[in-house]
Amino acid sequence: MLRFMFVGDSMTIGSAGEHTWRYRLWEHLRASYGRPFTFVGPREALHDPVTDAPTSYAYAEPDFPRAHLAGWGEGWHHMAPLIGATVRTSGADVLLVSLGLIDLGFYTNADQTADNVRAFVAGARTANPRVRMAVMPVVPNIRVEADASFAGQVHRFNELLAKTIADLDEPGSSLLLVPPPAAYDFHTDTYDGTHPNESGEHRIAGAFADAMDEEWGLGAPYSASA
Repeated sequence: MLRFMFVGDSMTIGSAGEHTWRYRLWEHLRASYGRPFTFVGPREALHDPVTDAPTSYAYAEPDFPRAHLAGWGEGWHHMAPLIGATVRTSGADVLLVSLGLIDLGFYTNADQTADNVRAFVAGARTANPRVRMAVMPVVPNIRVEADASFAGQVHRFNELLAKTIADLDEPGSSLLLVPPPAAYDFHTDTYDGTHPNESGEHRIAGAFADAMDEEWGLGAPYSASA
């Protein structure tokens, strides 16, 4: 059985009442992969806006494997120290990673964040030398319109991320740079300028699905009606 693990920030963990793009990808893989798979990770909850903590299990659709390693306000800075032990414990085969926005906004600059990507990859491979990783660049949010410095850091990090993924890719432990959703617009695909609404969830899930299908032959091109 193939074991996927989501590693992400608030866009991945989701909030109470949401489906999440994790669910949208599960629907797609269930319809297209054709072999046993599951989602693994040490966490299952959603973020609860009332308590401002990951304490909610009120998924819009709870009937899917909800395990993940995602957290509101967490980034490469937080996940790099955790990933080795988490991969070892969970037995994850494929990591689906969407991180970086929170790092650049609060913790590290683009170059420091790229260093944390390298530490993350090394930690994951120490636990599983054959682990595969699909990594999405930072999808800009509404802050880029008002903060030119932040927008510049996002652009630089995405360039560094592409180079890092190319440098670290190995035949036995593939690193895949997931092209960000081409039509993604934070004005219409989010509910607050950052967090995906229904269309945003489908676009993010579709980007991962299409990249895995094209590069790894895993699944099929994404269909939102899956």
